[in-house]
Amino acid sequence: MMSLSKLNSIIVRQKCVPLASMATLKSANAHFTTNTFLSAKLAQEKKPDWNRAVSEAEKIVGYPTSFLSLRWLLSDEIANVALHLRKLVGSNHPLLKTAKNLLYNGKNNMQAWGLIVLLVSKAAGHTSDIPDLEQDKAAGVLHSQRALAEVTEMIRTSHLVHKGLVNLQPSSADASGDMMFGNKIALLSGDYLLSNSCAELANLRNQDLVELMSSAVRDLAEAEFVGPRDKQNNPLPARPRPDIVEYKQFPDKTLEPLVVSEALGNARAEWTLRHVLNAGSLLGKSCQGTLKLAGHPLELQEQGYLFGKHLALAWQACLDREPFLPGGSGPFSLVCAPVMFSLQHDPNLYKEIEKGQETVDDVDYEAVRKAVLSGPGLELTKKLQKEHSNAALEVLNQLPASDARTALANIIAAMQDL
Repeated sequence: MMSLSKLNSIIVRQKCVPLASMATLKSANAHFTTNTFLSAKLAQEKKPDWNRAVSEAEKIVGYPTSFLSLRWLLSDEIANVALHLRKLVGSNHPLLKTAKNLLYNGKNNMQAWGLIVLLVSKAAGHTSDIPDLEQDKAAGVLHSQRALAEVTEMIRTSHLVHKGLVNLQPSSADASGDMMFGNKIALLSGDYLLSNSCAELANLRNQDLVELMSSAVRDLAEAEFVGPRDKQNNPLPARPRPDIVEYKQFPDKTLEPLVVSEALGNARAEWTLRHVLNAGSLLGKSCQGTLKLAGHPLELQEQGYLFGKHLALAWQACLDREPFLPGGSGPFSLVCAPVMFSLQHDPNLYKEIEKGQETVDDVDYEAVRKAVLSGPGLELTKKLQKEHSNAALEVLNQLPASDARTALANIIAAMQDL
């Protein structure tokens, strides 16, 4: 059995090998077969929890990994936002929950998105023609890749902040009070982050990358118009279709919009469509973009997109299961995978969903939870999560063995620990 110290020395030597072409990658696969197995085995034996997996990953790419660093938190603009947020305490405005999630240390930690992009950057390496001044040799990534990781987080955070806007009715008593003030802060804060992400993206001076990330922003916006909604724009699942036709509108490489209408009512296709638009597109195209910045061939860039997309979908399936674990209570997303699979299994459950057309608060969540727990929804969601996790690992295992690749494998493994 190879010693751990010897394994580590092999990994350290191999992580510095640049990945110049798809042909080089394929030839390297045969050489790294044994070490790939050992690294995967090492990742499994550790059985990492989420917090430890993220903590170890951050050490690999260096600090700061997030735009939420001292450079941002101590800026005048963010300080002013924090000051205004204090005025909303006690108002129950959704923006407060979003702000809490920004710093929440758990599986819905938004800051991990930039970390994923940096880990992919380090795991793949870069071509030999990248100028020395562009390289952050201490972290093993390019300065442009770190900037793209920040752009990814800012785009995602601005989208989530904008989703916290409350649709105030003209007759509402809060139309001119705390809710209106919270809406102004949410709108301006989201716009500030989005405008800064556009400025940082433009500074990279890469037209193809700008087009790629712009299409991801388009997908985020389109996600807010998929399927039925209540008056607060909370999503509701579409009525289940009696005839389930295979949906084939998820191409591996395209900048074109996805076809929405054909997916609605088909549980798996609708869930996938919603979350490719809402998350998978941004993370996938960010991983694709970071490989573009490193000078890798188009084939590997497209594999980067698939890795990010499948990882985001596995992540979402993991989050969708949490409200139905023992001890779970309170509201949950009505377009989560367990609910949508349960609706496909028992279309009569949709009568309960229809009560939420005015507001999702009218839905009897405990009745829906009971139906989910008694049906195949949770098991199908677990299967869905495993499929996307395996798809992400399949792409990941094409890269040379390294500490960054092991960290990504540990993050995927931590999702399974539910």
